[in-house]
Amino acid sequence: MKECYLYQKLTGGQVQCQTCHHRCKIAKGKYGICGVRENQNSKLYLLVWGKAIAANVDPIEKKPFYHFLPGSKSFSVATVGCNFRCSWCQNWQISQASKDPNIGHKLEIIGEDLSPAEIVSQAQKTGCQSISYTYTEPTIFLEYALDAMKLAYKNGLKNCWVSNGYFSRQTLELIAPYLDAINIDLKGFNEKNYLKYCGAKLEPILENIKRVHDKKIHLEITTLIIPGINDSNKELKQIAEFITSVDKKIPWHISRFFPAFKMADAETTPVPTLKKAYNIGKQAGLKYVYLGNI
Repeated sequence: MKECYLYQKLTGGQVQCQTCHHRCKIAKGKYGICGVRENQNSKLYLLVWGKAIAANVDPIEKKPFYHFLPGSKSFSVATVGCNFRCSWCQNWQISQASKDPNIGHKLEIIGEDLSPAEIVSQAQKTGCQSISYTYTEPTIFLEYALDAMKLAYKNGLKNCWVSNGYFSRQTLELIAPYLDAINIDLKGFNEKNYLKYCGAKLEPILENIKRVHDKKIHLEITTLIIPGINDSNKELKQIAEFITSVDKKIPWHISRFFPAFKMADAETTPVPTLKKAYNIGKQAGLKYVYLGNI
């Protein structure tokens, strides 16, 4: 457990988290939307600092990064929790675990003890060139990730985020000096669907994509194509044209959806739909478009 870096004290013992765009107002003894930040006596604490729910060596391409250290290995790490509630989440067992009302303070014992120094050490021992903060949303374990990122930076390792892009401007300013690459999940281009299926807004993500690009941090974008939700020609064209408007050289990863979580009975994305999205991306002027999960 560690006191959070970004929050403000409010009246009545409340605090307001500044880590992501939800900017949760949290009463004493309560948690933010992510489920891992608790107001303890008017101080906000990250309950999962140093508690890795997953730690693995992955090919960098699995993140996916195709234009950053290709052919290398990345040490991947995550805690439980997420600031989204995507109905189709592929890692829901760990991303949504923190929202179980029966867990409470037990969050502090979920996962294996793994300090930032141990993350760096394991990355070096396994021949990884980078550390990826992934599987769940790294924004929600900012303090843990940033402490590891600073050590990685000192030891010549690169830092990568795989993110939903909902971090606050303050969070981006904290991580930018140490962040080498980020893959942002652009889940669609429809505000109503973002609110309905993810519990978030679209515009902050679009703004963060622009800000990351302006900071010259290596950027790739992924869209999970879900039948009946974000697979229309209109929406795919909007996504592709937005990416092109930022930079036509940003790689766009078009990923196939497999039924999961609250959409366990949904249809797997047909391959022709992915190919359609690929063609739309190329027609919009994107230089690098890739199909994934096929």
